[in-house]
Order: sequence, then C-alpha cells, then structure tokens
Amino acid sequence: MELVFPWRKYQARIRKDFWLDTFYMFFNVFLFSLIGYAGMSDVAVRAFNDVLAGVFGIRNLVAINVASLPHWTQLLVLFLVRDFIQWNTHRLLHRVPRLWEFHKVHHSVEQMGFAAHLRYHFMETIVYRSIEYLPLAMIGFGIQDFILVYVFTLAVGHLNHANIYLPLGPLRYIFNSPQMHIWHHSKELPKGSYGVNYGITPVSGIIYGARSGCRSLPRYRTQVSGVEQYPHGFIGRVAEPFKSGKNEQPGSDI
Repeated sequence: MELVFPWRKYQARIRKDFWLDTFYMFFNVFLFSLIGYAGMSDVAVRAFNDVLAGVFGIRNLVAINVASLPHWTQLLVLFLVRDFIQWNTHRLLHRVPRLWEFHKVHHSVEQMGFAAHLRYHFMETIVYRSIEYLPLAMIGFGIQDFILVYVFTLAVGHLNHANIYLPLGPLRYIFNSPQMHIWHHSKELPKGSYGVNYGITPVSGIIYGARSGCRSLPRYRTQVSGVEQYPHGFIGRVAEPFKSGKNEQPGSDI
C-alpha cells in the first residue's frame, strides 16, 4: 500500500533506514522476544510465583476469573485492559528520564513508514511486559487470547506508522490512523508537553485522549531535534542509553 498509494509522495519508496528498521523487526520480534526474552521471562515468572507461594502463601494470582464469560467478551476485556496498560506505559517512557533514553531509539525515525513501528530498544519489551504481567495474570487470561490481541495491536501499530492516507471522516474522533499518530513523532511539541497521541490502538483515541494537542502542533516534521548527532547504527543505538550520564529531561533533544 505504501508503494502504490503513498501519502507523502515526495518520500522515497524505499525510505531512509528502511532496511535498518527491517533488521529491528527481525531482532525485536524473533531474536529477542521469541528466543531470548521468552526463556528469561518464563524463568522470572516461575521465580516470582515461587516467592509469592513461599513467602506470602499465594499460589494463585487470579483475582477475577473471566473464563466463564463469552469468548468475545474475554477478548474485549483483554483488549481494553492491555490498551490501558500500553497507553500509560508509553506515557512513562516519555516522562521518566531513564526510560526516555531507551524510547529515543524509536523517536530517531526521520522518515515514517510501517517498519518504523518496530524500531525500538529491546529494554522497552522488558518494561512493557513487566508492567503488563501482574494485571493480566490476576484476570486469568490464557496465552491464546493474548496472542490474538497482540497480533491485532501489532497490525494496527504498523498501520499507524505507515506512509498511507487513511480518510476516516467522522470516525477520526474514535479511531487511530497514520494521520493521527504522525503527530506523536513531531519534531516540535506544545510547550511543557512530554508528548502527545500516545495511543496505538483505536480505543485509546476516545477513552484516553490520544488526540490531545493535535491542533496546537506545527506542520508535519518527524524526528527529535539533534537526530543528526545520534548514533545511526544498530549497535550504537542499543548501547547509547547505557552510557553514563545519559539521563536527560524527557521530551528533550536527542
């Protein structure tokens, strides 16, 4: 769709850093998440549950069991809960200085395209999944339901970063789109703001105020100021947040 119906026609079909972002997709989704993080998280969850059982006598985290609800209701509840967690965690990535250093990798994108969705530091996976685990475990969701919602939100995230025009008409006040999320990557933000349009999924646009600040922003200019001095290679961007003294004000220049 980006090749046939590009929104920004002046942007190269194979945009700047497209192949680098393709490697980020391969690394973050397959090498890290499915191979490395899956094993580490399984060990961490088992250790966490052993501590709960041994110290507090808690052997079952499920506080609200949704298994008796219709399957579509379970998926809807999971979607809403996960969307709420995602939106607030995204806000933390912009407001907490140490987390912002990791999130800068995603905001180093200079030309937007669908693959930019998965340009992010691997530490974001650890932050998101760690915050996500407890509330989802307490509601008793299974891995099959989680995978369905994960795949849906992943597809929406790709769409929101894509270089395509998606006219929604009156539905733009409810659903997210590339035209909405582009503001999140603006080079300039409203004074005193850490960021706008944190939502990736449609629901957050109406419930959590994902559209806040759109009207006060300047015309489209992606990237954070100072991206020219930011490391351009994969290894350099992964290592940059770990350097001593890296703890800048969230929303500041790279």
